[in-house]
Amino acid sequence: MIRRLPIRVRLTLWYSLVFATALLSIGLGSLWMVHRAIDELENNELQQRVRSVRRFLESRPADETSTQLRDTITAAYNVSHGSKWLQIIDEHGEWLYRSPHVAAVYPDLVLPQNAAPSDSYFNYTTESVPVRALIEPITVHGIHYTVQTGLSLSKTLAVLSNFRAQLFFLITLGLIASSLAGYFMSRKALTPIAAIADEAQRINDKNLSARLPSLETHDELSSLSNTLNQMLGRIEAGYKSVRSFTANAAHELRSPVALLRAETEVALALPRDATYYQATCEHILLNSVQMTRLIDQLLALARADAGVEVFKFEPINLPEVLEEVAEEWTERFADAQIDFSRNFSTIEFWIDADYVALKRLLNILLENAWRYTPHGQSVSLALHGPAQNGVHRAIEICVADTGIGIAPEDQKRIFERFCHIGRPIHGDFSGSGLGLALGQSIAERHNTTIELHSTIGEGSRFSFLMTGSLSGQNENDLEGDRVFVDSY
Repeated sequence: MIRRLPIRVRLTLWYSLVFATALLSIGLGSLWMVHRAIDELENNELQQRVRSVRRFLESRPADETSTQLRDTITAAYNVSHGSKWLQIIDEHGEWLYRSPHVAAVYPDLVLPQNAAPSDSYFNYTTESVPVRALIEPITVHGIHYTVQTGLSLSKTLAVLSNFRAQLFFLITLGLIASSLAGYFMSRKALTPIAAIADEAQRINDKNLSARLPSLETHDELSSLSNTLNQMLGRIEAGYKSVRSFTANAAHELRSPVALLRAETEVALALPRDATYYQATCEHILLNSVQMTRLIDQLLALARADAGVEVFKFEPINLPEVLEEVAEEWTERFADAQIDFSRNFSTIEFWIDADYVALKRLLNILLENAWRYTPHGQSVSLALHGPAQNGVHRAIEICVADTGIGIAPEDQKRIFERFCHIGRPIHGDFSGSGLGLALGQSIAERHNTTIELHSTIGEGSRFSFLMTGSLSGQNENDLEGDRVFVDSY
């Protein structure tokens, strides 16, 4: 049931319970200490009376008779102890002294026949008066006496009763004060949380730039607010990325679709000859290829973002893959009058990778080099490393060109989606700006990243690392190599 209550009420109840337990413990401890202190005072008072009787008897002559001793004690003690509980009994069971107070209460006192073996404290009630009593045997001049003395507990009980009443009042007052303090403390502590909750409820997809209040308390609530603001920043960035992706995709698709529609409408407006229709069909085919390529890249990136892209990792001989890709690009570079070279040996170097994805990554880098390298310049596909001996080595795959290069300010965003930097030199249509973003995504799935080094007018160099072995190894053997890539 308590879990259904608001946190503020629960904190107040817990605070009050803890404070009440502490107050009750302190109160009971104080009451016990007061009881003990009063008992010690009363026992000391009773012991002091016994010592007084002993000193008086020791001061009397040893040959004094019982009658003389009784008269002397009565004369001396009636003045100082007449109103107290005191009587003295000799070894024959006869009393030597009885205070008038005892005689008045017990006029027909029956004296004990045997003396008490040791001192004994006890409480009793006489005529509704509680008494704390002590019976102690003493020996003076070889004669045994028994001293019986007592204290009325009426004042003591009144003091204790008053103390308990005041203690109960203080505990009740403290409990009320602690409950109020707990309520206001919990209210003050939870006020920032309420402010955070109210502000969070006002944030929606229309005002993701809004942030929660920043607290200057430098405590857990401040850390919570900062963490939530950081999370909102990531959500805003992701939301903007989705919006930008959608807008850019729509823009990239709209241009070829509009061109297709325009060319088709013009071709159908008037009768045309076969040559015109053939040219129109070629233009439509070119735009269709562009749209197909763009849609394919968009789908690949969407699957990568959703985490549903399935990669089939298997042992692959890296030089063989590079050789296949290089053969596919040799003619295109030759047509563009670009000197294309390959620099890798035929030695076997096995890696654990997705064959299709790896070829796609290499094609993206080579196409990028082909598009932005002028006639007469060069492009190279090379492998650097690994060491000649041992297994589990890292090897660098590099695509370098001597083309136009990339400005330093553009190098920071070259891997962003829909990033267009300059007009390509080769190709029938501009790129979609998704190639390098898709390539970086493929590289990341292979636990590596594409590194860029470029200088304006001197060309660009794209490279990434892969781990493997000089001899074929299975997937489990290669699993530990990925750590080596990060520190290569």
